[in-house]
Amino acid sequence: MNLTELKELLITFIENHNAEKLHELFASEYAIDIAAALSDFEDNELTIFLSLLTLEDLASIIEEADESMQLKLIDILGLSKTIQVFSLMSTDDIADILGAISIHEKKELLNLMKERDSREVQMLLGFAPDTAGGIMTTQYIALRQNLSMKDALQKIKEIGPKTEVIETIFIINNKNELIGSVDLRDILISPDENTLADIMDENILTVSPETDQEEVSLIVSKYDLKALPVINRKKALLGIITTDDVIDVIVEEQTEDLLMLSGVSKDEKVGSKLSVSITRRLPWLFINLITAFLASFTVGLFEDVIVQVVALAAAMPIVAGMGGNAGSQTLSIVIRSIALGEVDIRKDWKYVLNEIALGFINGSATGFITGLILFLKYNNLYLGFIIFAAMIGNLIIAGFFGFLIPLILKKFKLDPAVSSSIFLTTATDVGGFFLFLGLAKLFLPQLV
Repeated sequence: MNLTELKELLITFIENHNAEKLHELFASEYAIDIAAALSDFEDNELTIFLSLLTLEDLASIIEEADESMQLKLIDILGLSKTIQVFSLMSTDDIADILGAISIHEKKELLNLMKERDSREVQMLLGFAPDTAGGIMTTQYIALRQNLSMKDALQKIKEIGPKTEVIETIFIINNKNELIGSVDLRDILISPDENTLADIMDENILTVSPETDQEEVSLIVSKYDLKALPVINRKKALLGIITTDDVIDVIVEEQTEDLLMLSGVSKDEKVGSKLSVSITRRLPWLFINLITAFLASFTVGLFEDVIVQVVALAAAMPIVAGMGGNAGSQTLSIVIRSIALGEVDIRKDWKYVLNEIALGFINGSATGFITGLILFLKYNNLYLGFIIFAAMIGNLIIAGFFGFLIPLILKKFKLDPAVSSSIFLTTATDVGGFFLFLGLAKLFLPQLV
């Protein structure tokens, strides 16, 4: 069922106050699709919709809705009903929601929650949202190492319904230190008299709650983990990070890098307030304006040459444009490699020579074609040679700066995705214009 059909069906059920059909819909459709279909609903429609749902369906909708819809739904539900819904949700999802509401509402909800749940949520709220502590869940299974297989299975049956991950069981000692993990399958096939200590894997990867979420995603993807435990300095298990959380992180980081490469805030989207879009985009446009003036100043140095050879004005954007495109290719590859932890300036700076060689080869190929076309159009061999040489030079500049700029920014603890393109564009525009017009000035007698 597509989104339009789902919206129409929901409206029909709401108008008829058909709670039974709504509940059946939740059994046949994904909650995330239903949540997406609510985006255009009026508040009065949402009020009726929420009143017809069971607590379980309410919890699934709020968990899957985007942040703005979550806040709207909670506001409609009221504190009392929200607390009932929270009792069916994971603590990490609750913490994400509470992190976006006002301090007053947050305190009220925390005070109404069960003491244990409130304590866990407050712990999660104490960590930055983009760290391991901020994305972890406290719903996991941790058992003592001396438990037999029979006792372990009994505990899993008791705890399992309240946890997010049941396939991986974490093992702790008498000091509550994390010492290993066990797959549920190993427990099921082991003799009843064996203990968890007999079958546990002691080689377990962990992170601290302060670990950046991007590093977390790299660890999970590299080692193909189902769950990554988060421990404190005393090696006590605080929570686990599940695969679905890591997928969200990867999507978020990729989206953020893509938007920042264009000088757009990660929080901006279609339909954002005009004032918000202006304040987030205009500063980057001002910075780009400064770099544009640098390129313009470079061109201005050769005004006398351009006046004498008008063909230069038509040809020079080709040099700058090709340099910018080639630099963007290198930039994209390097930023991706940085994000995956595959490149470091201290040991990998020498690979800039590869980019220089690539710039020379690509510049020669594109420069030859461009030079040939200009020769045929203007019947001037020197003009073809000049753009051929300038193209090689600018693509070398593009490869050199496209490789080193993001690595240098990373070295200085700056986000390469934010500033790299500005510096790169400046380098290729200024470098391209200077090379092309400089060579034109050198060979001016042959061009006139």
